[in-house]
Amino acid sequence: MPGPMDGIRVVEMGFWVAAPSAACILADWGASVIKIEPPEGDPFRGMGGAFAGPSANPPFEMDNRGKRSVALDLSTDEGRTIARRLIDQADVFVSNVRPGSIDRLGLGYVTVRQTNARLVYCQVTGFGPDTPDRDRAAYDIGAFWARAGVAASLAAPGLPYPQQRGGMGDHMTGLGAAGAVSAALFVRERTGEGQRVAISLLRVGAYMLAWDANTVLRTKNPIQPYDRFHALNPIIDSYQAGDGRWFWLLLLQGDRHWPDLLRAIGRENLGDDPRFANMMGRAMNSQALVEALDAEFAKRPLAEW
Repeated sequence: MPGPMDGIRVVEMGFWVAAPSAACILADWGASVIKIEPPEGDPFRGMGGAFAGPSANPPFEMDNRGKRSVALDLSTDEGRTIARRLIDQADVFVSNVRPGSIDRLGLGYVTVRQTNARLVYCQVTGFGPDTPDRDRAAYDIGAFWARAGVAASLAAPGLPYPQQRGGMGDHMTGLGAAGAVSAALFVRERTGEGQRVAISLLRVGAYMLAWDANTVLRTKNPIQPYDRFHALNPIIDSYQAGDGRWFWLLLLQGDRHWPDLLRAIGRENLGDDPRFANMMGRAMNSQALVEALDAEFAKRPLAEW
């Protein structure tokens, strides 16, 4: 069965991860994707040694599967002409080249839509193509992990920020870009007109923290990060079994599930402790409860629990 993007032609001028991952998703859905690279290739190609030695680059392969590639020197008239011809024949153009640079190449949205009004033009940036930082270079660790506040939200007071796995913010942004492209193609089916869609690493990071942001805006109370000993609901928390393996309790409705948990672990007597009588009490006495559960879960291996 053909994918939902069967027959859609995509041109990608993407580097590193965010835009290439978006075009890769479109390829997974059945689109025909041509990746435009400089003569020396996408710089991510040269990072293979950091992951699997010189013979393979699994992260690059992950986000560039299902594509064809063409090397063009866009500093030449011939290279720019070929790129423009490819884009004129495309349904979708995806790029994370900085807006100022792509405009200087003669491949900005205002220019290319003059010869391809049906084009869906997807612009992936660090901070937004219409902001003062539109041409600021960005990776997901800077724009998503750091500036959007994702790292700070995960570090308890006084503790260092956790390290980010590669591509986390990029892949979230790629998913959003693929969704935006899909919506724009749907609109084009009804109107016949393409449009520009834009997504940034910063906005995706802010959306990741939308619950925190909206709570602060509505209540004016700051959100403080916390560790596992100070969880607002200690029975949504990580615990370590006796064999050293970690697991999560996911008992969202605390008062409903509290008696079930106590029966399951054979500690019904904790239900008589007034500190743990309800969700508010368990939140206020989180450290004591976590320590009690830690001692209990350490008695058996994970398979038994």
